This record gives sequence, structure tokens and C-alpha cells, in this order.
Amino acid sequence: MDKPSDSVMTIDELSAYLKIAKSTLYKLAQEGKLPGQKVGRHWRFRKNAVDRWLEQNMPGAAAERGDDADS
Repeated sequence: MDKPSDSVMTIDELSAYLKIAKSTLYKLAQEGKLPGQKVGRHWRFRKNAVDRWLEQNMPGAAAERGDDADS
């Protein structure tokens, strides 16, 4: 069974998780700037890949979410 960190999110779930508009997420995904895969007409995003993307592209994002790197 998948770990929660490997869960797959829809665009709606990702929008709520990141508190970013869906239109912005679509644009980032289509430009290849956000890790995701298109399945048919729908985008899917792995939570762990998005978390890594946040850490690499948005300094301080992990601290804002309350993640503790020392855990």
C-alpha cells in the first residue's frame, strides 16, 4: 500500500493544499515547471514530488507549512 507521502492529488486537491489558484497550477504544469502528469484530460500530482518542488523553488515554504526537516 502507498505511503501518504506518495499520494496522488487532483488539481482541485493541489490547489487547496498549496492555496494557489487552479489556473496558475495549470499554467505551471503545462510549462513543465510543476511536476505532474496528464492522464487523459486530467492532471495528477504526486504529493512528495510537489513537496520537493516547493523546497527547491520556494525557499522557506517547508517552514511555512510547519514541516520540520530534523524529524
